[in-house]
Amino acid sequence: MNPETYVPILLFILVGLLIGAAPMLLGALLGPRKPDPEKLSPYECGFEAFEDARMKFDVRYYLVAILFILFDLEIAFLFPWAVVLGDLGAWSIGFWSMMLFLAILTVGFIYEWKKGALDWE
Repeated sequence: MNPETYVPILLFILVGLLIGAAPMLLGALLGPRKPDPEKLSPYECGFEAFEDARMKFDVRYYLVAILFILFDLEIAFLFPWAVVLGDLGAWSIGFWSMMLFLAILTVGFIYEWKKGALDWE
């Protein structure tokens, strides 16, 4: 292997790092710094980050987060399957195993919806 064949990969990595780091650096340098009580208040989970570990908190936030991860992983399994679907064919075991997988997830989603797990009050 010629080391020069790795130059495009190295260049790709460097450009990706630059594109990822430049906006964060510019935002940190040029962005306004005006903290107020509203900006410093807790969000997402609804309780202060550094309080007593034994305090009561709402579990619904974690339920929604776990459900999001579950359906996000479904998509992670769906993309590679979709890429090779043309090679598998419509009547292969790969096609029908994915249909079974999607059916199980659909039944789970309907169950969560009926139980009210996705409702936020």
